[in-house]
Amino acid sequence: MTRKLFVTTALPYANANFHVGHIMEYTQADIWVRFQRMQGTEVHFVGADDAHGAPIMIAAEKAGITPQAFVANIAAGRKQYLDGFHIAFDNWHSTDGPENHELSKDIYRALRKNELIEVKTIEQFFDPAKSMFLPDRFIKGECPKCHSKDQYGDSCEVCGAVYAPTELINPFSVLSGATPVLKSSEHYFFKLSDPRCVAFLEQWTQTPGRLQSEVLNKIKEWFTKDEDGQGGLGDWDISRDAPYFGIEIPDAPGKYFYVWLDAPIGYLASLKNYFGKIGRDYDAFMADPSVEQVHFIGKDITYFHTLFWPAMLHFSGRKTPNHVFVHGFLTVNGGEKMSKSRGTGLDPLKYLNLGLNAECLRYYIAAKLNSRVEDIDFNPEDFVARINSDLVGKYINIASRAAGFLSKRFGGQLSADLGVEGQVLLDALRAHAGTIAELYEEREFGKALREIMALADKVNEYVDQNKPWELAKKEGADQVLQDVCSTCIEAFRLLTIYLKPVLPALAAKVEAFLKTPPLQFADAQNRLGAHVIGTYEHLMQRVDPKLLEALFEPPPQPEPAKVVPGGEDLAPEIKIDDFTKVDLRIAKIVKAEHVEGSDKLLRLTLDAGEGRLRNVFSGIKSAYKPEDLEGKLTVLVANLAPRKMKFGISEGMVLAASHADEKANPGVFVLEPFPGAQPGMRVR
Repeated sequence: MTRKLFVTTALPYANANFHVGHIMEYTQADIWVRFQRMQGTEVHFVGADDAHGAPIMIAAEKAGITPQAFVANIAAGRKQYLDGFHIAFDNWHSTDGPENHELSKDIYRALRKNELIEVKTIEQFFDPAKSMFLPDRFIKGECPKCHSKDQYGDSCEVCGAVYAPTELINPFSVLSGATPVLKSSEHYFFKLSDPRCVAFLEQWTQTPGRLQSEVLNKIKEWFTKDEDGQGGLGDWDISRDAPYFGIEIPDAPGKYFYVWLDAPIGYLASLKNYFGKIGRDYDAFMADPSVEQVHFIGKDITYFHTLFWPAMLHFSGRKTPNHVFVHGFLTVNGGEKMSKSRGTGLDPLKYLNLGLNAECLRYYIAAKLNSRVEDIDFNPEDFVARINSDLVGKYINIASRAAGFLSKRFGGQLSADLGVEGQVLLDALRAHAGTIAELYEEREFGKALREIMALADKVNEYVDQNKPWELAKKEGADQVLQDVCSTCIEAFRLLTIYLKPVLPALAAKVEAFLKTPPLQFADAQNRLGAHVIGTYEHLMQRVDPKLLEALFEPPPQPEPAKVVPGGEDLAPEIKIDDFTKVDLRIAKIVKAEHVEGSDKLLRLTLDAGEGRLRNVFSGIKSAYKPEDLEGKLTVLVANLAPRKMKFGISEGMVLAASHADEKANPGVFVLEPFPGAQPGMRVR
């Protein structure tokens, strides 16, 4: 019976382009999928944009477009990344598609029918400056479990704890920086604490092979209650109040599914959308007990995929995942977190635009990946050395050393009989096919590539021992030369079969050179025989270290300022277009107050004629008392990106004048417009 797989990766949130972490995860899944297909497995590999939630709603509002248009703009940029890195999803969809709306409502109704939905009145954080209930991701504060600072309102990225936003210590609104207040609201909960759910999940998570051991150890913590009976699985708040961009809950006007409820359902929706395109019966496929459902995800979203997701599926009468494969993060230079501003960020699009070979990155990522939940590190020097040594020096070198002799001396004809020594070498290579296949299956890609490169070493030893360049000079050695070179090409074909899941584009070039159909894993047990190959053309260039330096170059620094005699240096010259990018507005200081813990800042509440108030921190405490500022007009940089500060979010900048050397010439002077100016007027 043909094995059937339904494979997904985590859905990227549709508020930004792909980053290298996405590329790492998609590459891992793509390699595994390609291997499965080379084994003859039926695979359906789908993805989608996670399109709902308050962040997208707010970003779209700022951009002056609908959330749907905002998501469409992001989705339009996905193809260049996926095609560029040879990541071959069968379908790419959106969680705002009709299939996801339908499936989400169906699953919810089934859970409600199963008495696993409960309505509770809860106290929820409300942003008084924005006049809206705050989604979890727009509240930050100190984790109640491990006390890490600057953590989101639903889960801690440091310790992995999941909690209610109201449990955060010293919470603040990400939107305005204001301290949120509690307001009552009716919310809908999925009763994960129900004994039926707990019993099912204890059984489901313990099924051998379903989850990695590190994941199981973490899940045990989530099930465990302390001596006071606290902890364990808690009910899950699955609703959000309007305004919210998402799927409205049936029979609950003004209530929407929390984005994390409908996002994983997007896996099913993308498959259903794909089957609609190709005329396949989605319901029949998902009802087939032989179908395996496999998810590749990052370690930061383990809780949702190993508890909420399987419980939702099971108690709505649906198939549950057979495997959830969790991976770590990608770091740089020995564990450093990537940062574009410090020149340690690996921008995947910049990588491609510099002309670096996408398959070099695929190979390097694969060489670092294993089946465990471990972070992997990108080291530029190691990258150059590994690619140039393994792929070019060991693998490609085999073909380049043999193909020319076959083409020039024998018309590309391979020997029918390779001789004892050649056959022994090829048999040794074939004997490893099962081991390499098993390593791919278990996602031990690093071990698989080490195994393959060890085989390449054996082939290169054979080349060095038989020296075809010397045989070519000997009279009467033509047959031996043809046999040796034919053995090298056969060995090169076998290595290509083993490498094809990692290097699909390169393998396609090799197939064209060898004049063979697309290579499958079963082809490792065959040989080409007296076959005529094509003319060899160079298959891969060595990596230029200078390109890696360019990849990690930090953003350009501004030009040095011009010197003005007797005063502060002028900033670099700008054009009128540069000036018009800065939106200066008249603003009224509605309120001014001291900031606890700061000896420099005042917190200003500003009215800039927008129908809302802004929160701005200004370093003018030494020059002004709060009561002297209230009611005054000033000038605000209104389109400055919000800045997260220790004390909250600052939504702009108040203009003030001062000397460059404030110690010699103390004094800060807030700009104040002439009488007659009104809040909201633009400074031109």
